[in-house]
Parts: sequence; C-alpha cells; structure tokens
Amino acid sequence: MTDCPNQARNSADCTCTYPCSRNGVCCECVAYHRRMGEIPGCFFTKQGEATYDRTVRNLCKDRN
Repeated sequence: MTDCPNQARNSADCTCTYPCSRNGVCCECVAYHRRMGEIPGCFFTKQGEATYDRTVRNLCKDRN
C-alpha cells in the first residue's frame, strides 16, 4: 500500500470495472499498476478498459 494523502474512495468516479480492493482509491491503483508495468483502467476508453489488458501496447492500440 502507498502513502495516500487522501484515502477516501471515489468509487462513483472510478471508471474501472474490474472488482478489486483498490477500486476507487486512485493512488493505490496507480501505484499497483506502476509496479506491474501497467496502465490503470481509467486511462482507457470504455471499450479498451473492458478488455482488462492494461499494457502500454493496448493503451496505444485503444487510443488510435
């Protein structure tokens, strides 16, 4: 877990559909995906996010 200045959940604004303990806690989500070499789901379009493929390659494909 990261040292988040504000650990309040913002699940209402979270666009990620993957059910996990970090859903709505942005700083934890970003830190987790960064450690994994991935991009958080909120960077993707709705269609791209639904693939659960969080690779940089998929982000580029999704955004083109």
